Amino acid sequence: MSVIHDRLAAGRPYFIAEMSANHGNDLDLALRIVDAAAEAGADCLKVQTYTANSMTLDCDKEWFRIKGGLWDGRRLYELYSEASLPYEWHAPICERCVERGMDFLSTPFDADAVDFLLYLGVDAFKIASFELVDTPLLKYAASKGKTMIVSTGMASLEDIQDAVDAMRSVGNDDIVLLRCCSEYPADLADMNLASIPDMARRFGCHVGFSDHSMGHTADIVAAALGARVIEKHFCLDKDIKTADSAFSMTPAEFRAMVDAVNAAVAAVGTPCYEPSTKEVSNLAFRRSVFACADIAEGESFSLENIRVVRPGYGAKPKYYEEMLGTPADRAYSFGDPIPYR
Repeated sequence: MSVIHDRLAAGRPYFIAEMSANHGNDLDLALRIVDAAAEAGADCLKVQTYTANSMTLDCDKEWFRIKGGLWDGRRLYELYSEASLPYEWHAPICERCVERGMDFLSTPFDADAVDFLLYLGVDAFKIASFELVDTPLLKYAASKGKTMIVSTGMASLEDIQDAVDAMRSVGNDDIVLLRCCSEYPADLADMNLASIPDMARRFGCHVGFSDHSMGHTADIVAAALGARVIEKHFCLDKDIKTADSAFSMTPAEFRAMVDAVNAAVAAVGTPCYEPSTKEVSNLAFRRSVFACADIAEGESFSLENIRVVRPGYGAKPKYYEEMLGTPADRAYSFGDPIPYR
């Protein structure tokens, strides 16, 4: 199993900062994003490995033009040309990640990208939602024996099952599925995060959340529902306009998300029916049986001489009715705790 797989077994979610197109075709900016992601609490910095030619055709026909949404009217080839990360930048970005104690992860979009990332020594492959149905790519990447982190935006159960079957068919069961809503930005009402524990049960693997929504409300909910990975788009500054900056988190926003998610996971905890360490001292303020009048030895306990009150140094209240009418084992003065015998 990979280092990333080992981290997924830790007691908190694994946080991926997705640089995507936010490098803005500036290597210095990309390296500053790596530094900022490390300082903001990311476990991993993710990029995307492709060229426009590996993604689509340089074609003007209507099928290759985006209709609606954030990139309305853009030609796919032009968008991918603008957003792609030059291959020669991968190594320095990977090296900076290692220096900053983060994992380096990328999304390959064809077999050449898979081979290139293997050359860089990656520990895992991330497959994008739109490539979930590309079973030849899934099989090729999975055949390399690395952790497969796969987003499931737009996917039906059949789509996900086909993808999982494809990866397992080449002997790779080291799979992490990410619940995802492929809207940019995504509407909270479309998240359906209840799918997270259901996916874990259905497919028998780790499940996480690739989030395109604004803020971190959905990430808190996802983590509370068992998400082992949280992936968010990350930028240095939203004033630096790129194809993805509008729905990306700034370093301060990412740090706030990490802290809030970790706090939520800590609050979920495990099934427990014992007082916490800090609660133990407060047990003294529970109710118990006390003398509310002076009681002689042998005198019967009654409604007039014993009561259930705070604090908790006497008999438990569940014994109160049983104690009524029984003789006092010794003399008690007003305010003495009455033990159960």
